[in-house]
Amino acid sequence: MTDEYPDEGTGARDDAGPGRSGLLLRGGLAVVLLAAVGATGGWLLAGGEDRAAPPTMAESLPTGTPSAARPSPARSTPAAPPKSPPTRSAGLTVPPLVGEDFTEARDELRERRLGWRLVFGGGVGRTVERTSPEVGTEVRPGRTVTLYVSGPAPAATVPDVVGDDCGDGADELVDEGFYPQYRSGRQGTVTRQDPAGESTGRWNDQVSVWCGDDPEDGGSASPTP
Repeated sequence: MTDEYPDEGTGARDDAGPGRSGLLLRGGLAVVLLAAVGATGGWLLAGGEDRAAPPTMAESLPTGTPSAARPSPARSTPAAPPKSPPTRSAGLTVPPLVGEDFTEARDELRERRLGWRLVFGGGVGRTVERTSPEVGTEVRPGRTVTLYVSGPAPAATVPDVVGDDCGDGADELVDEGFYPQYRSGRQGTVTRQDPAGESTGRWNDQVSVWCGDDPEDGGSASPTP
């Protein structure tokens, strides 16, 4: 009985052999594939160390752009100093007039476009004792400077300005130490004056003048006693 089918048993073992070989082959391929994948992953991991790390948010911003994650600290701005108002004196000051003759001091003030007022004293002499404002004080053009004279007002001769232009006649009176007092405006020709020309007066005396058409008399008035 055992010798009848000698190849059948052998054939059954041979069929089983190829099936097992296929399984082993497929398993080996899977191991190789996994090894390859692992090697590739390891290479990628190793290569990632050589590459630069991805830039952070702060580094990816353009140069000069402040990072939103880092607010700059608040800084207090110092207040600007108040500006001083512009001065109009332009370096104009009361000149050193103390000790000068009052006529020379007056002329110097006129050259500097400053007004003047003479206050005569009870002493002797013609010199300036003090000024107001004081010497060296900054002043504006047109400012009146008072000159205090040591002695009394000296005598002066009243100029004859009848027939002169009103403005010219007034300037002449001022030059000689008198003050014009306008009685009929400041336009036209001087038709009268009081005191009359060539009379004797003193510094700071007033002289009345009539300019323009005079309804009364175009001649000069008589000197005031």
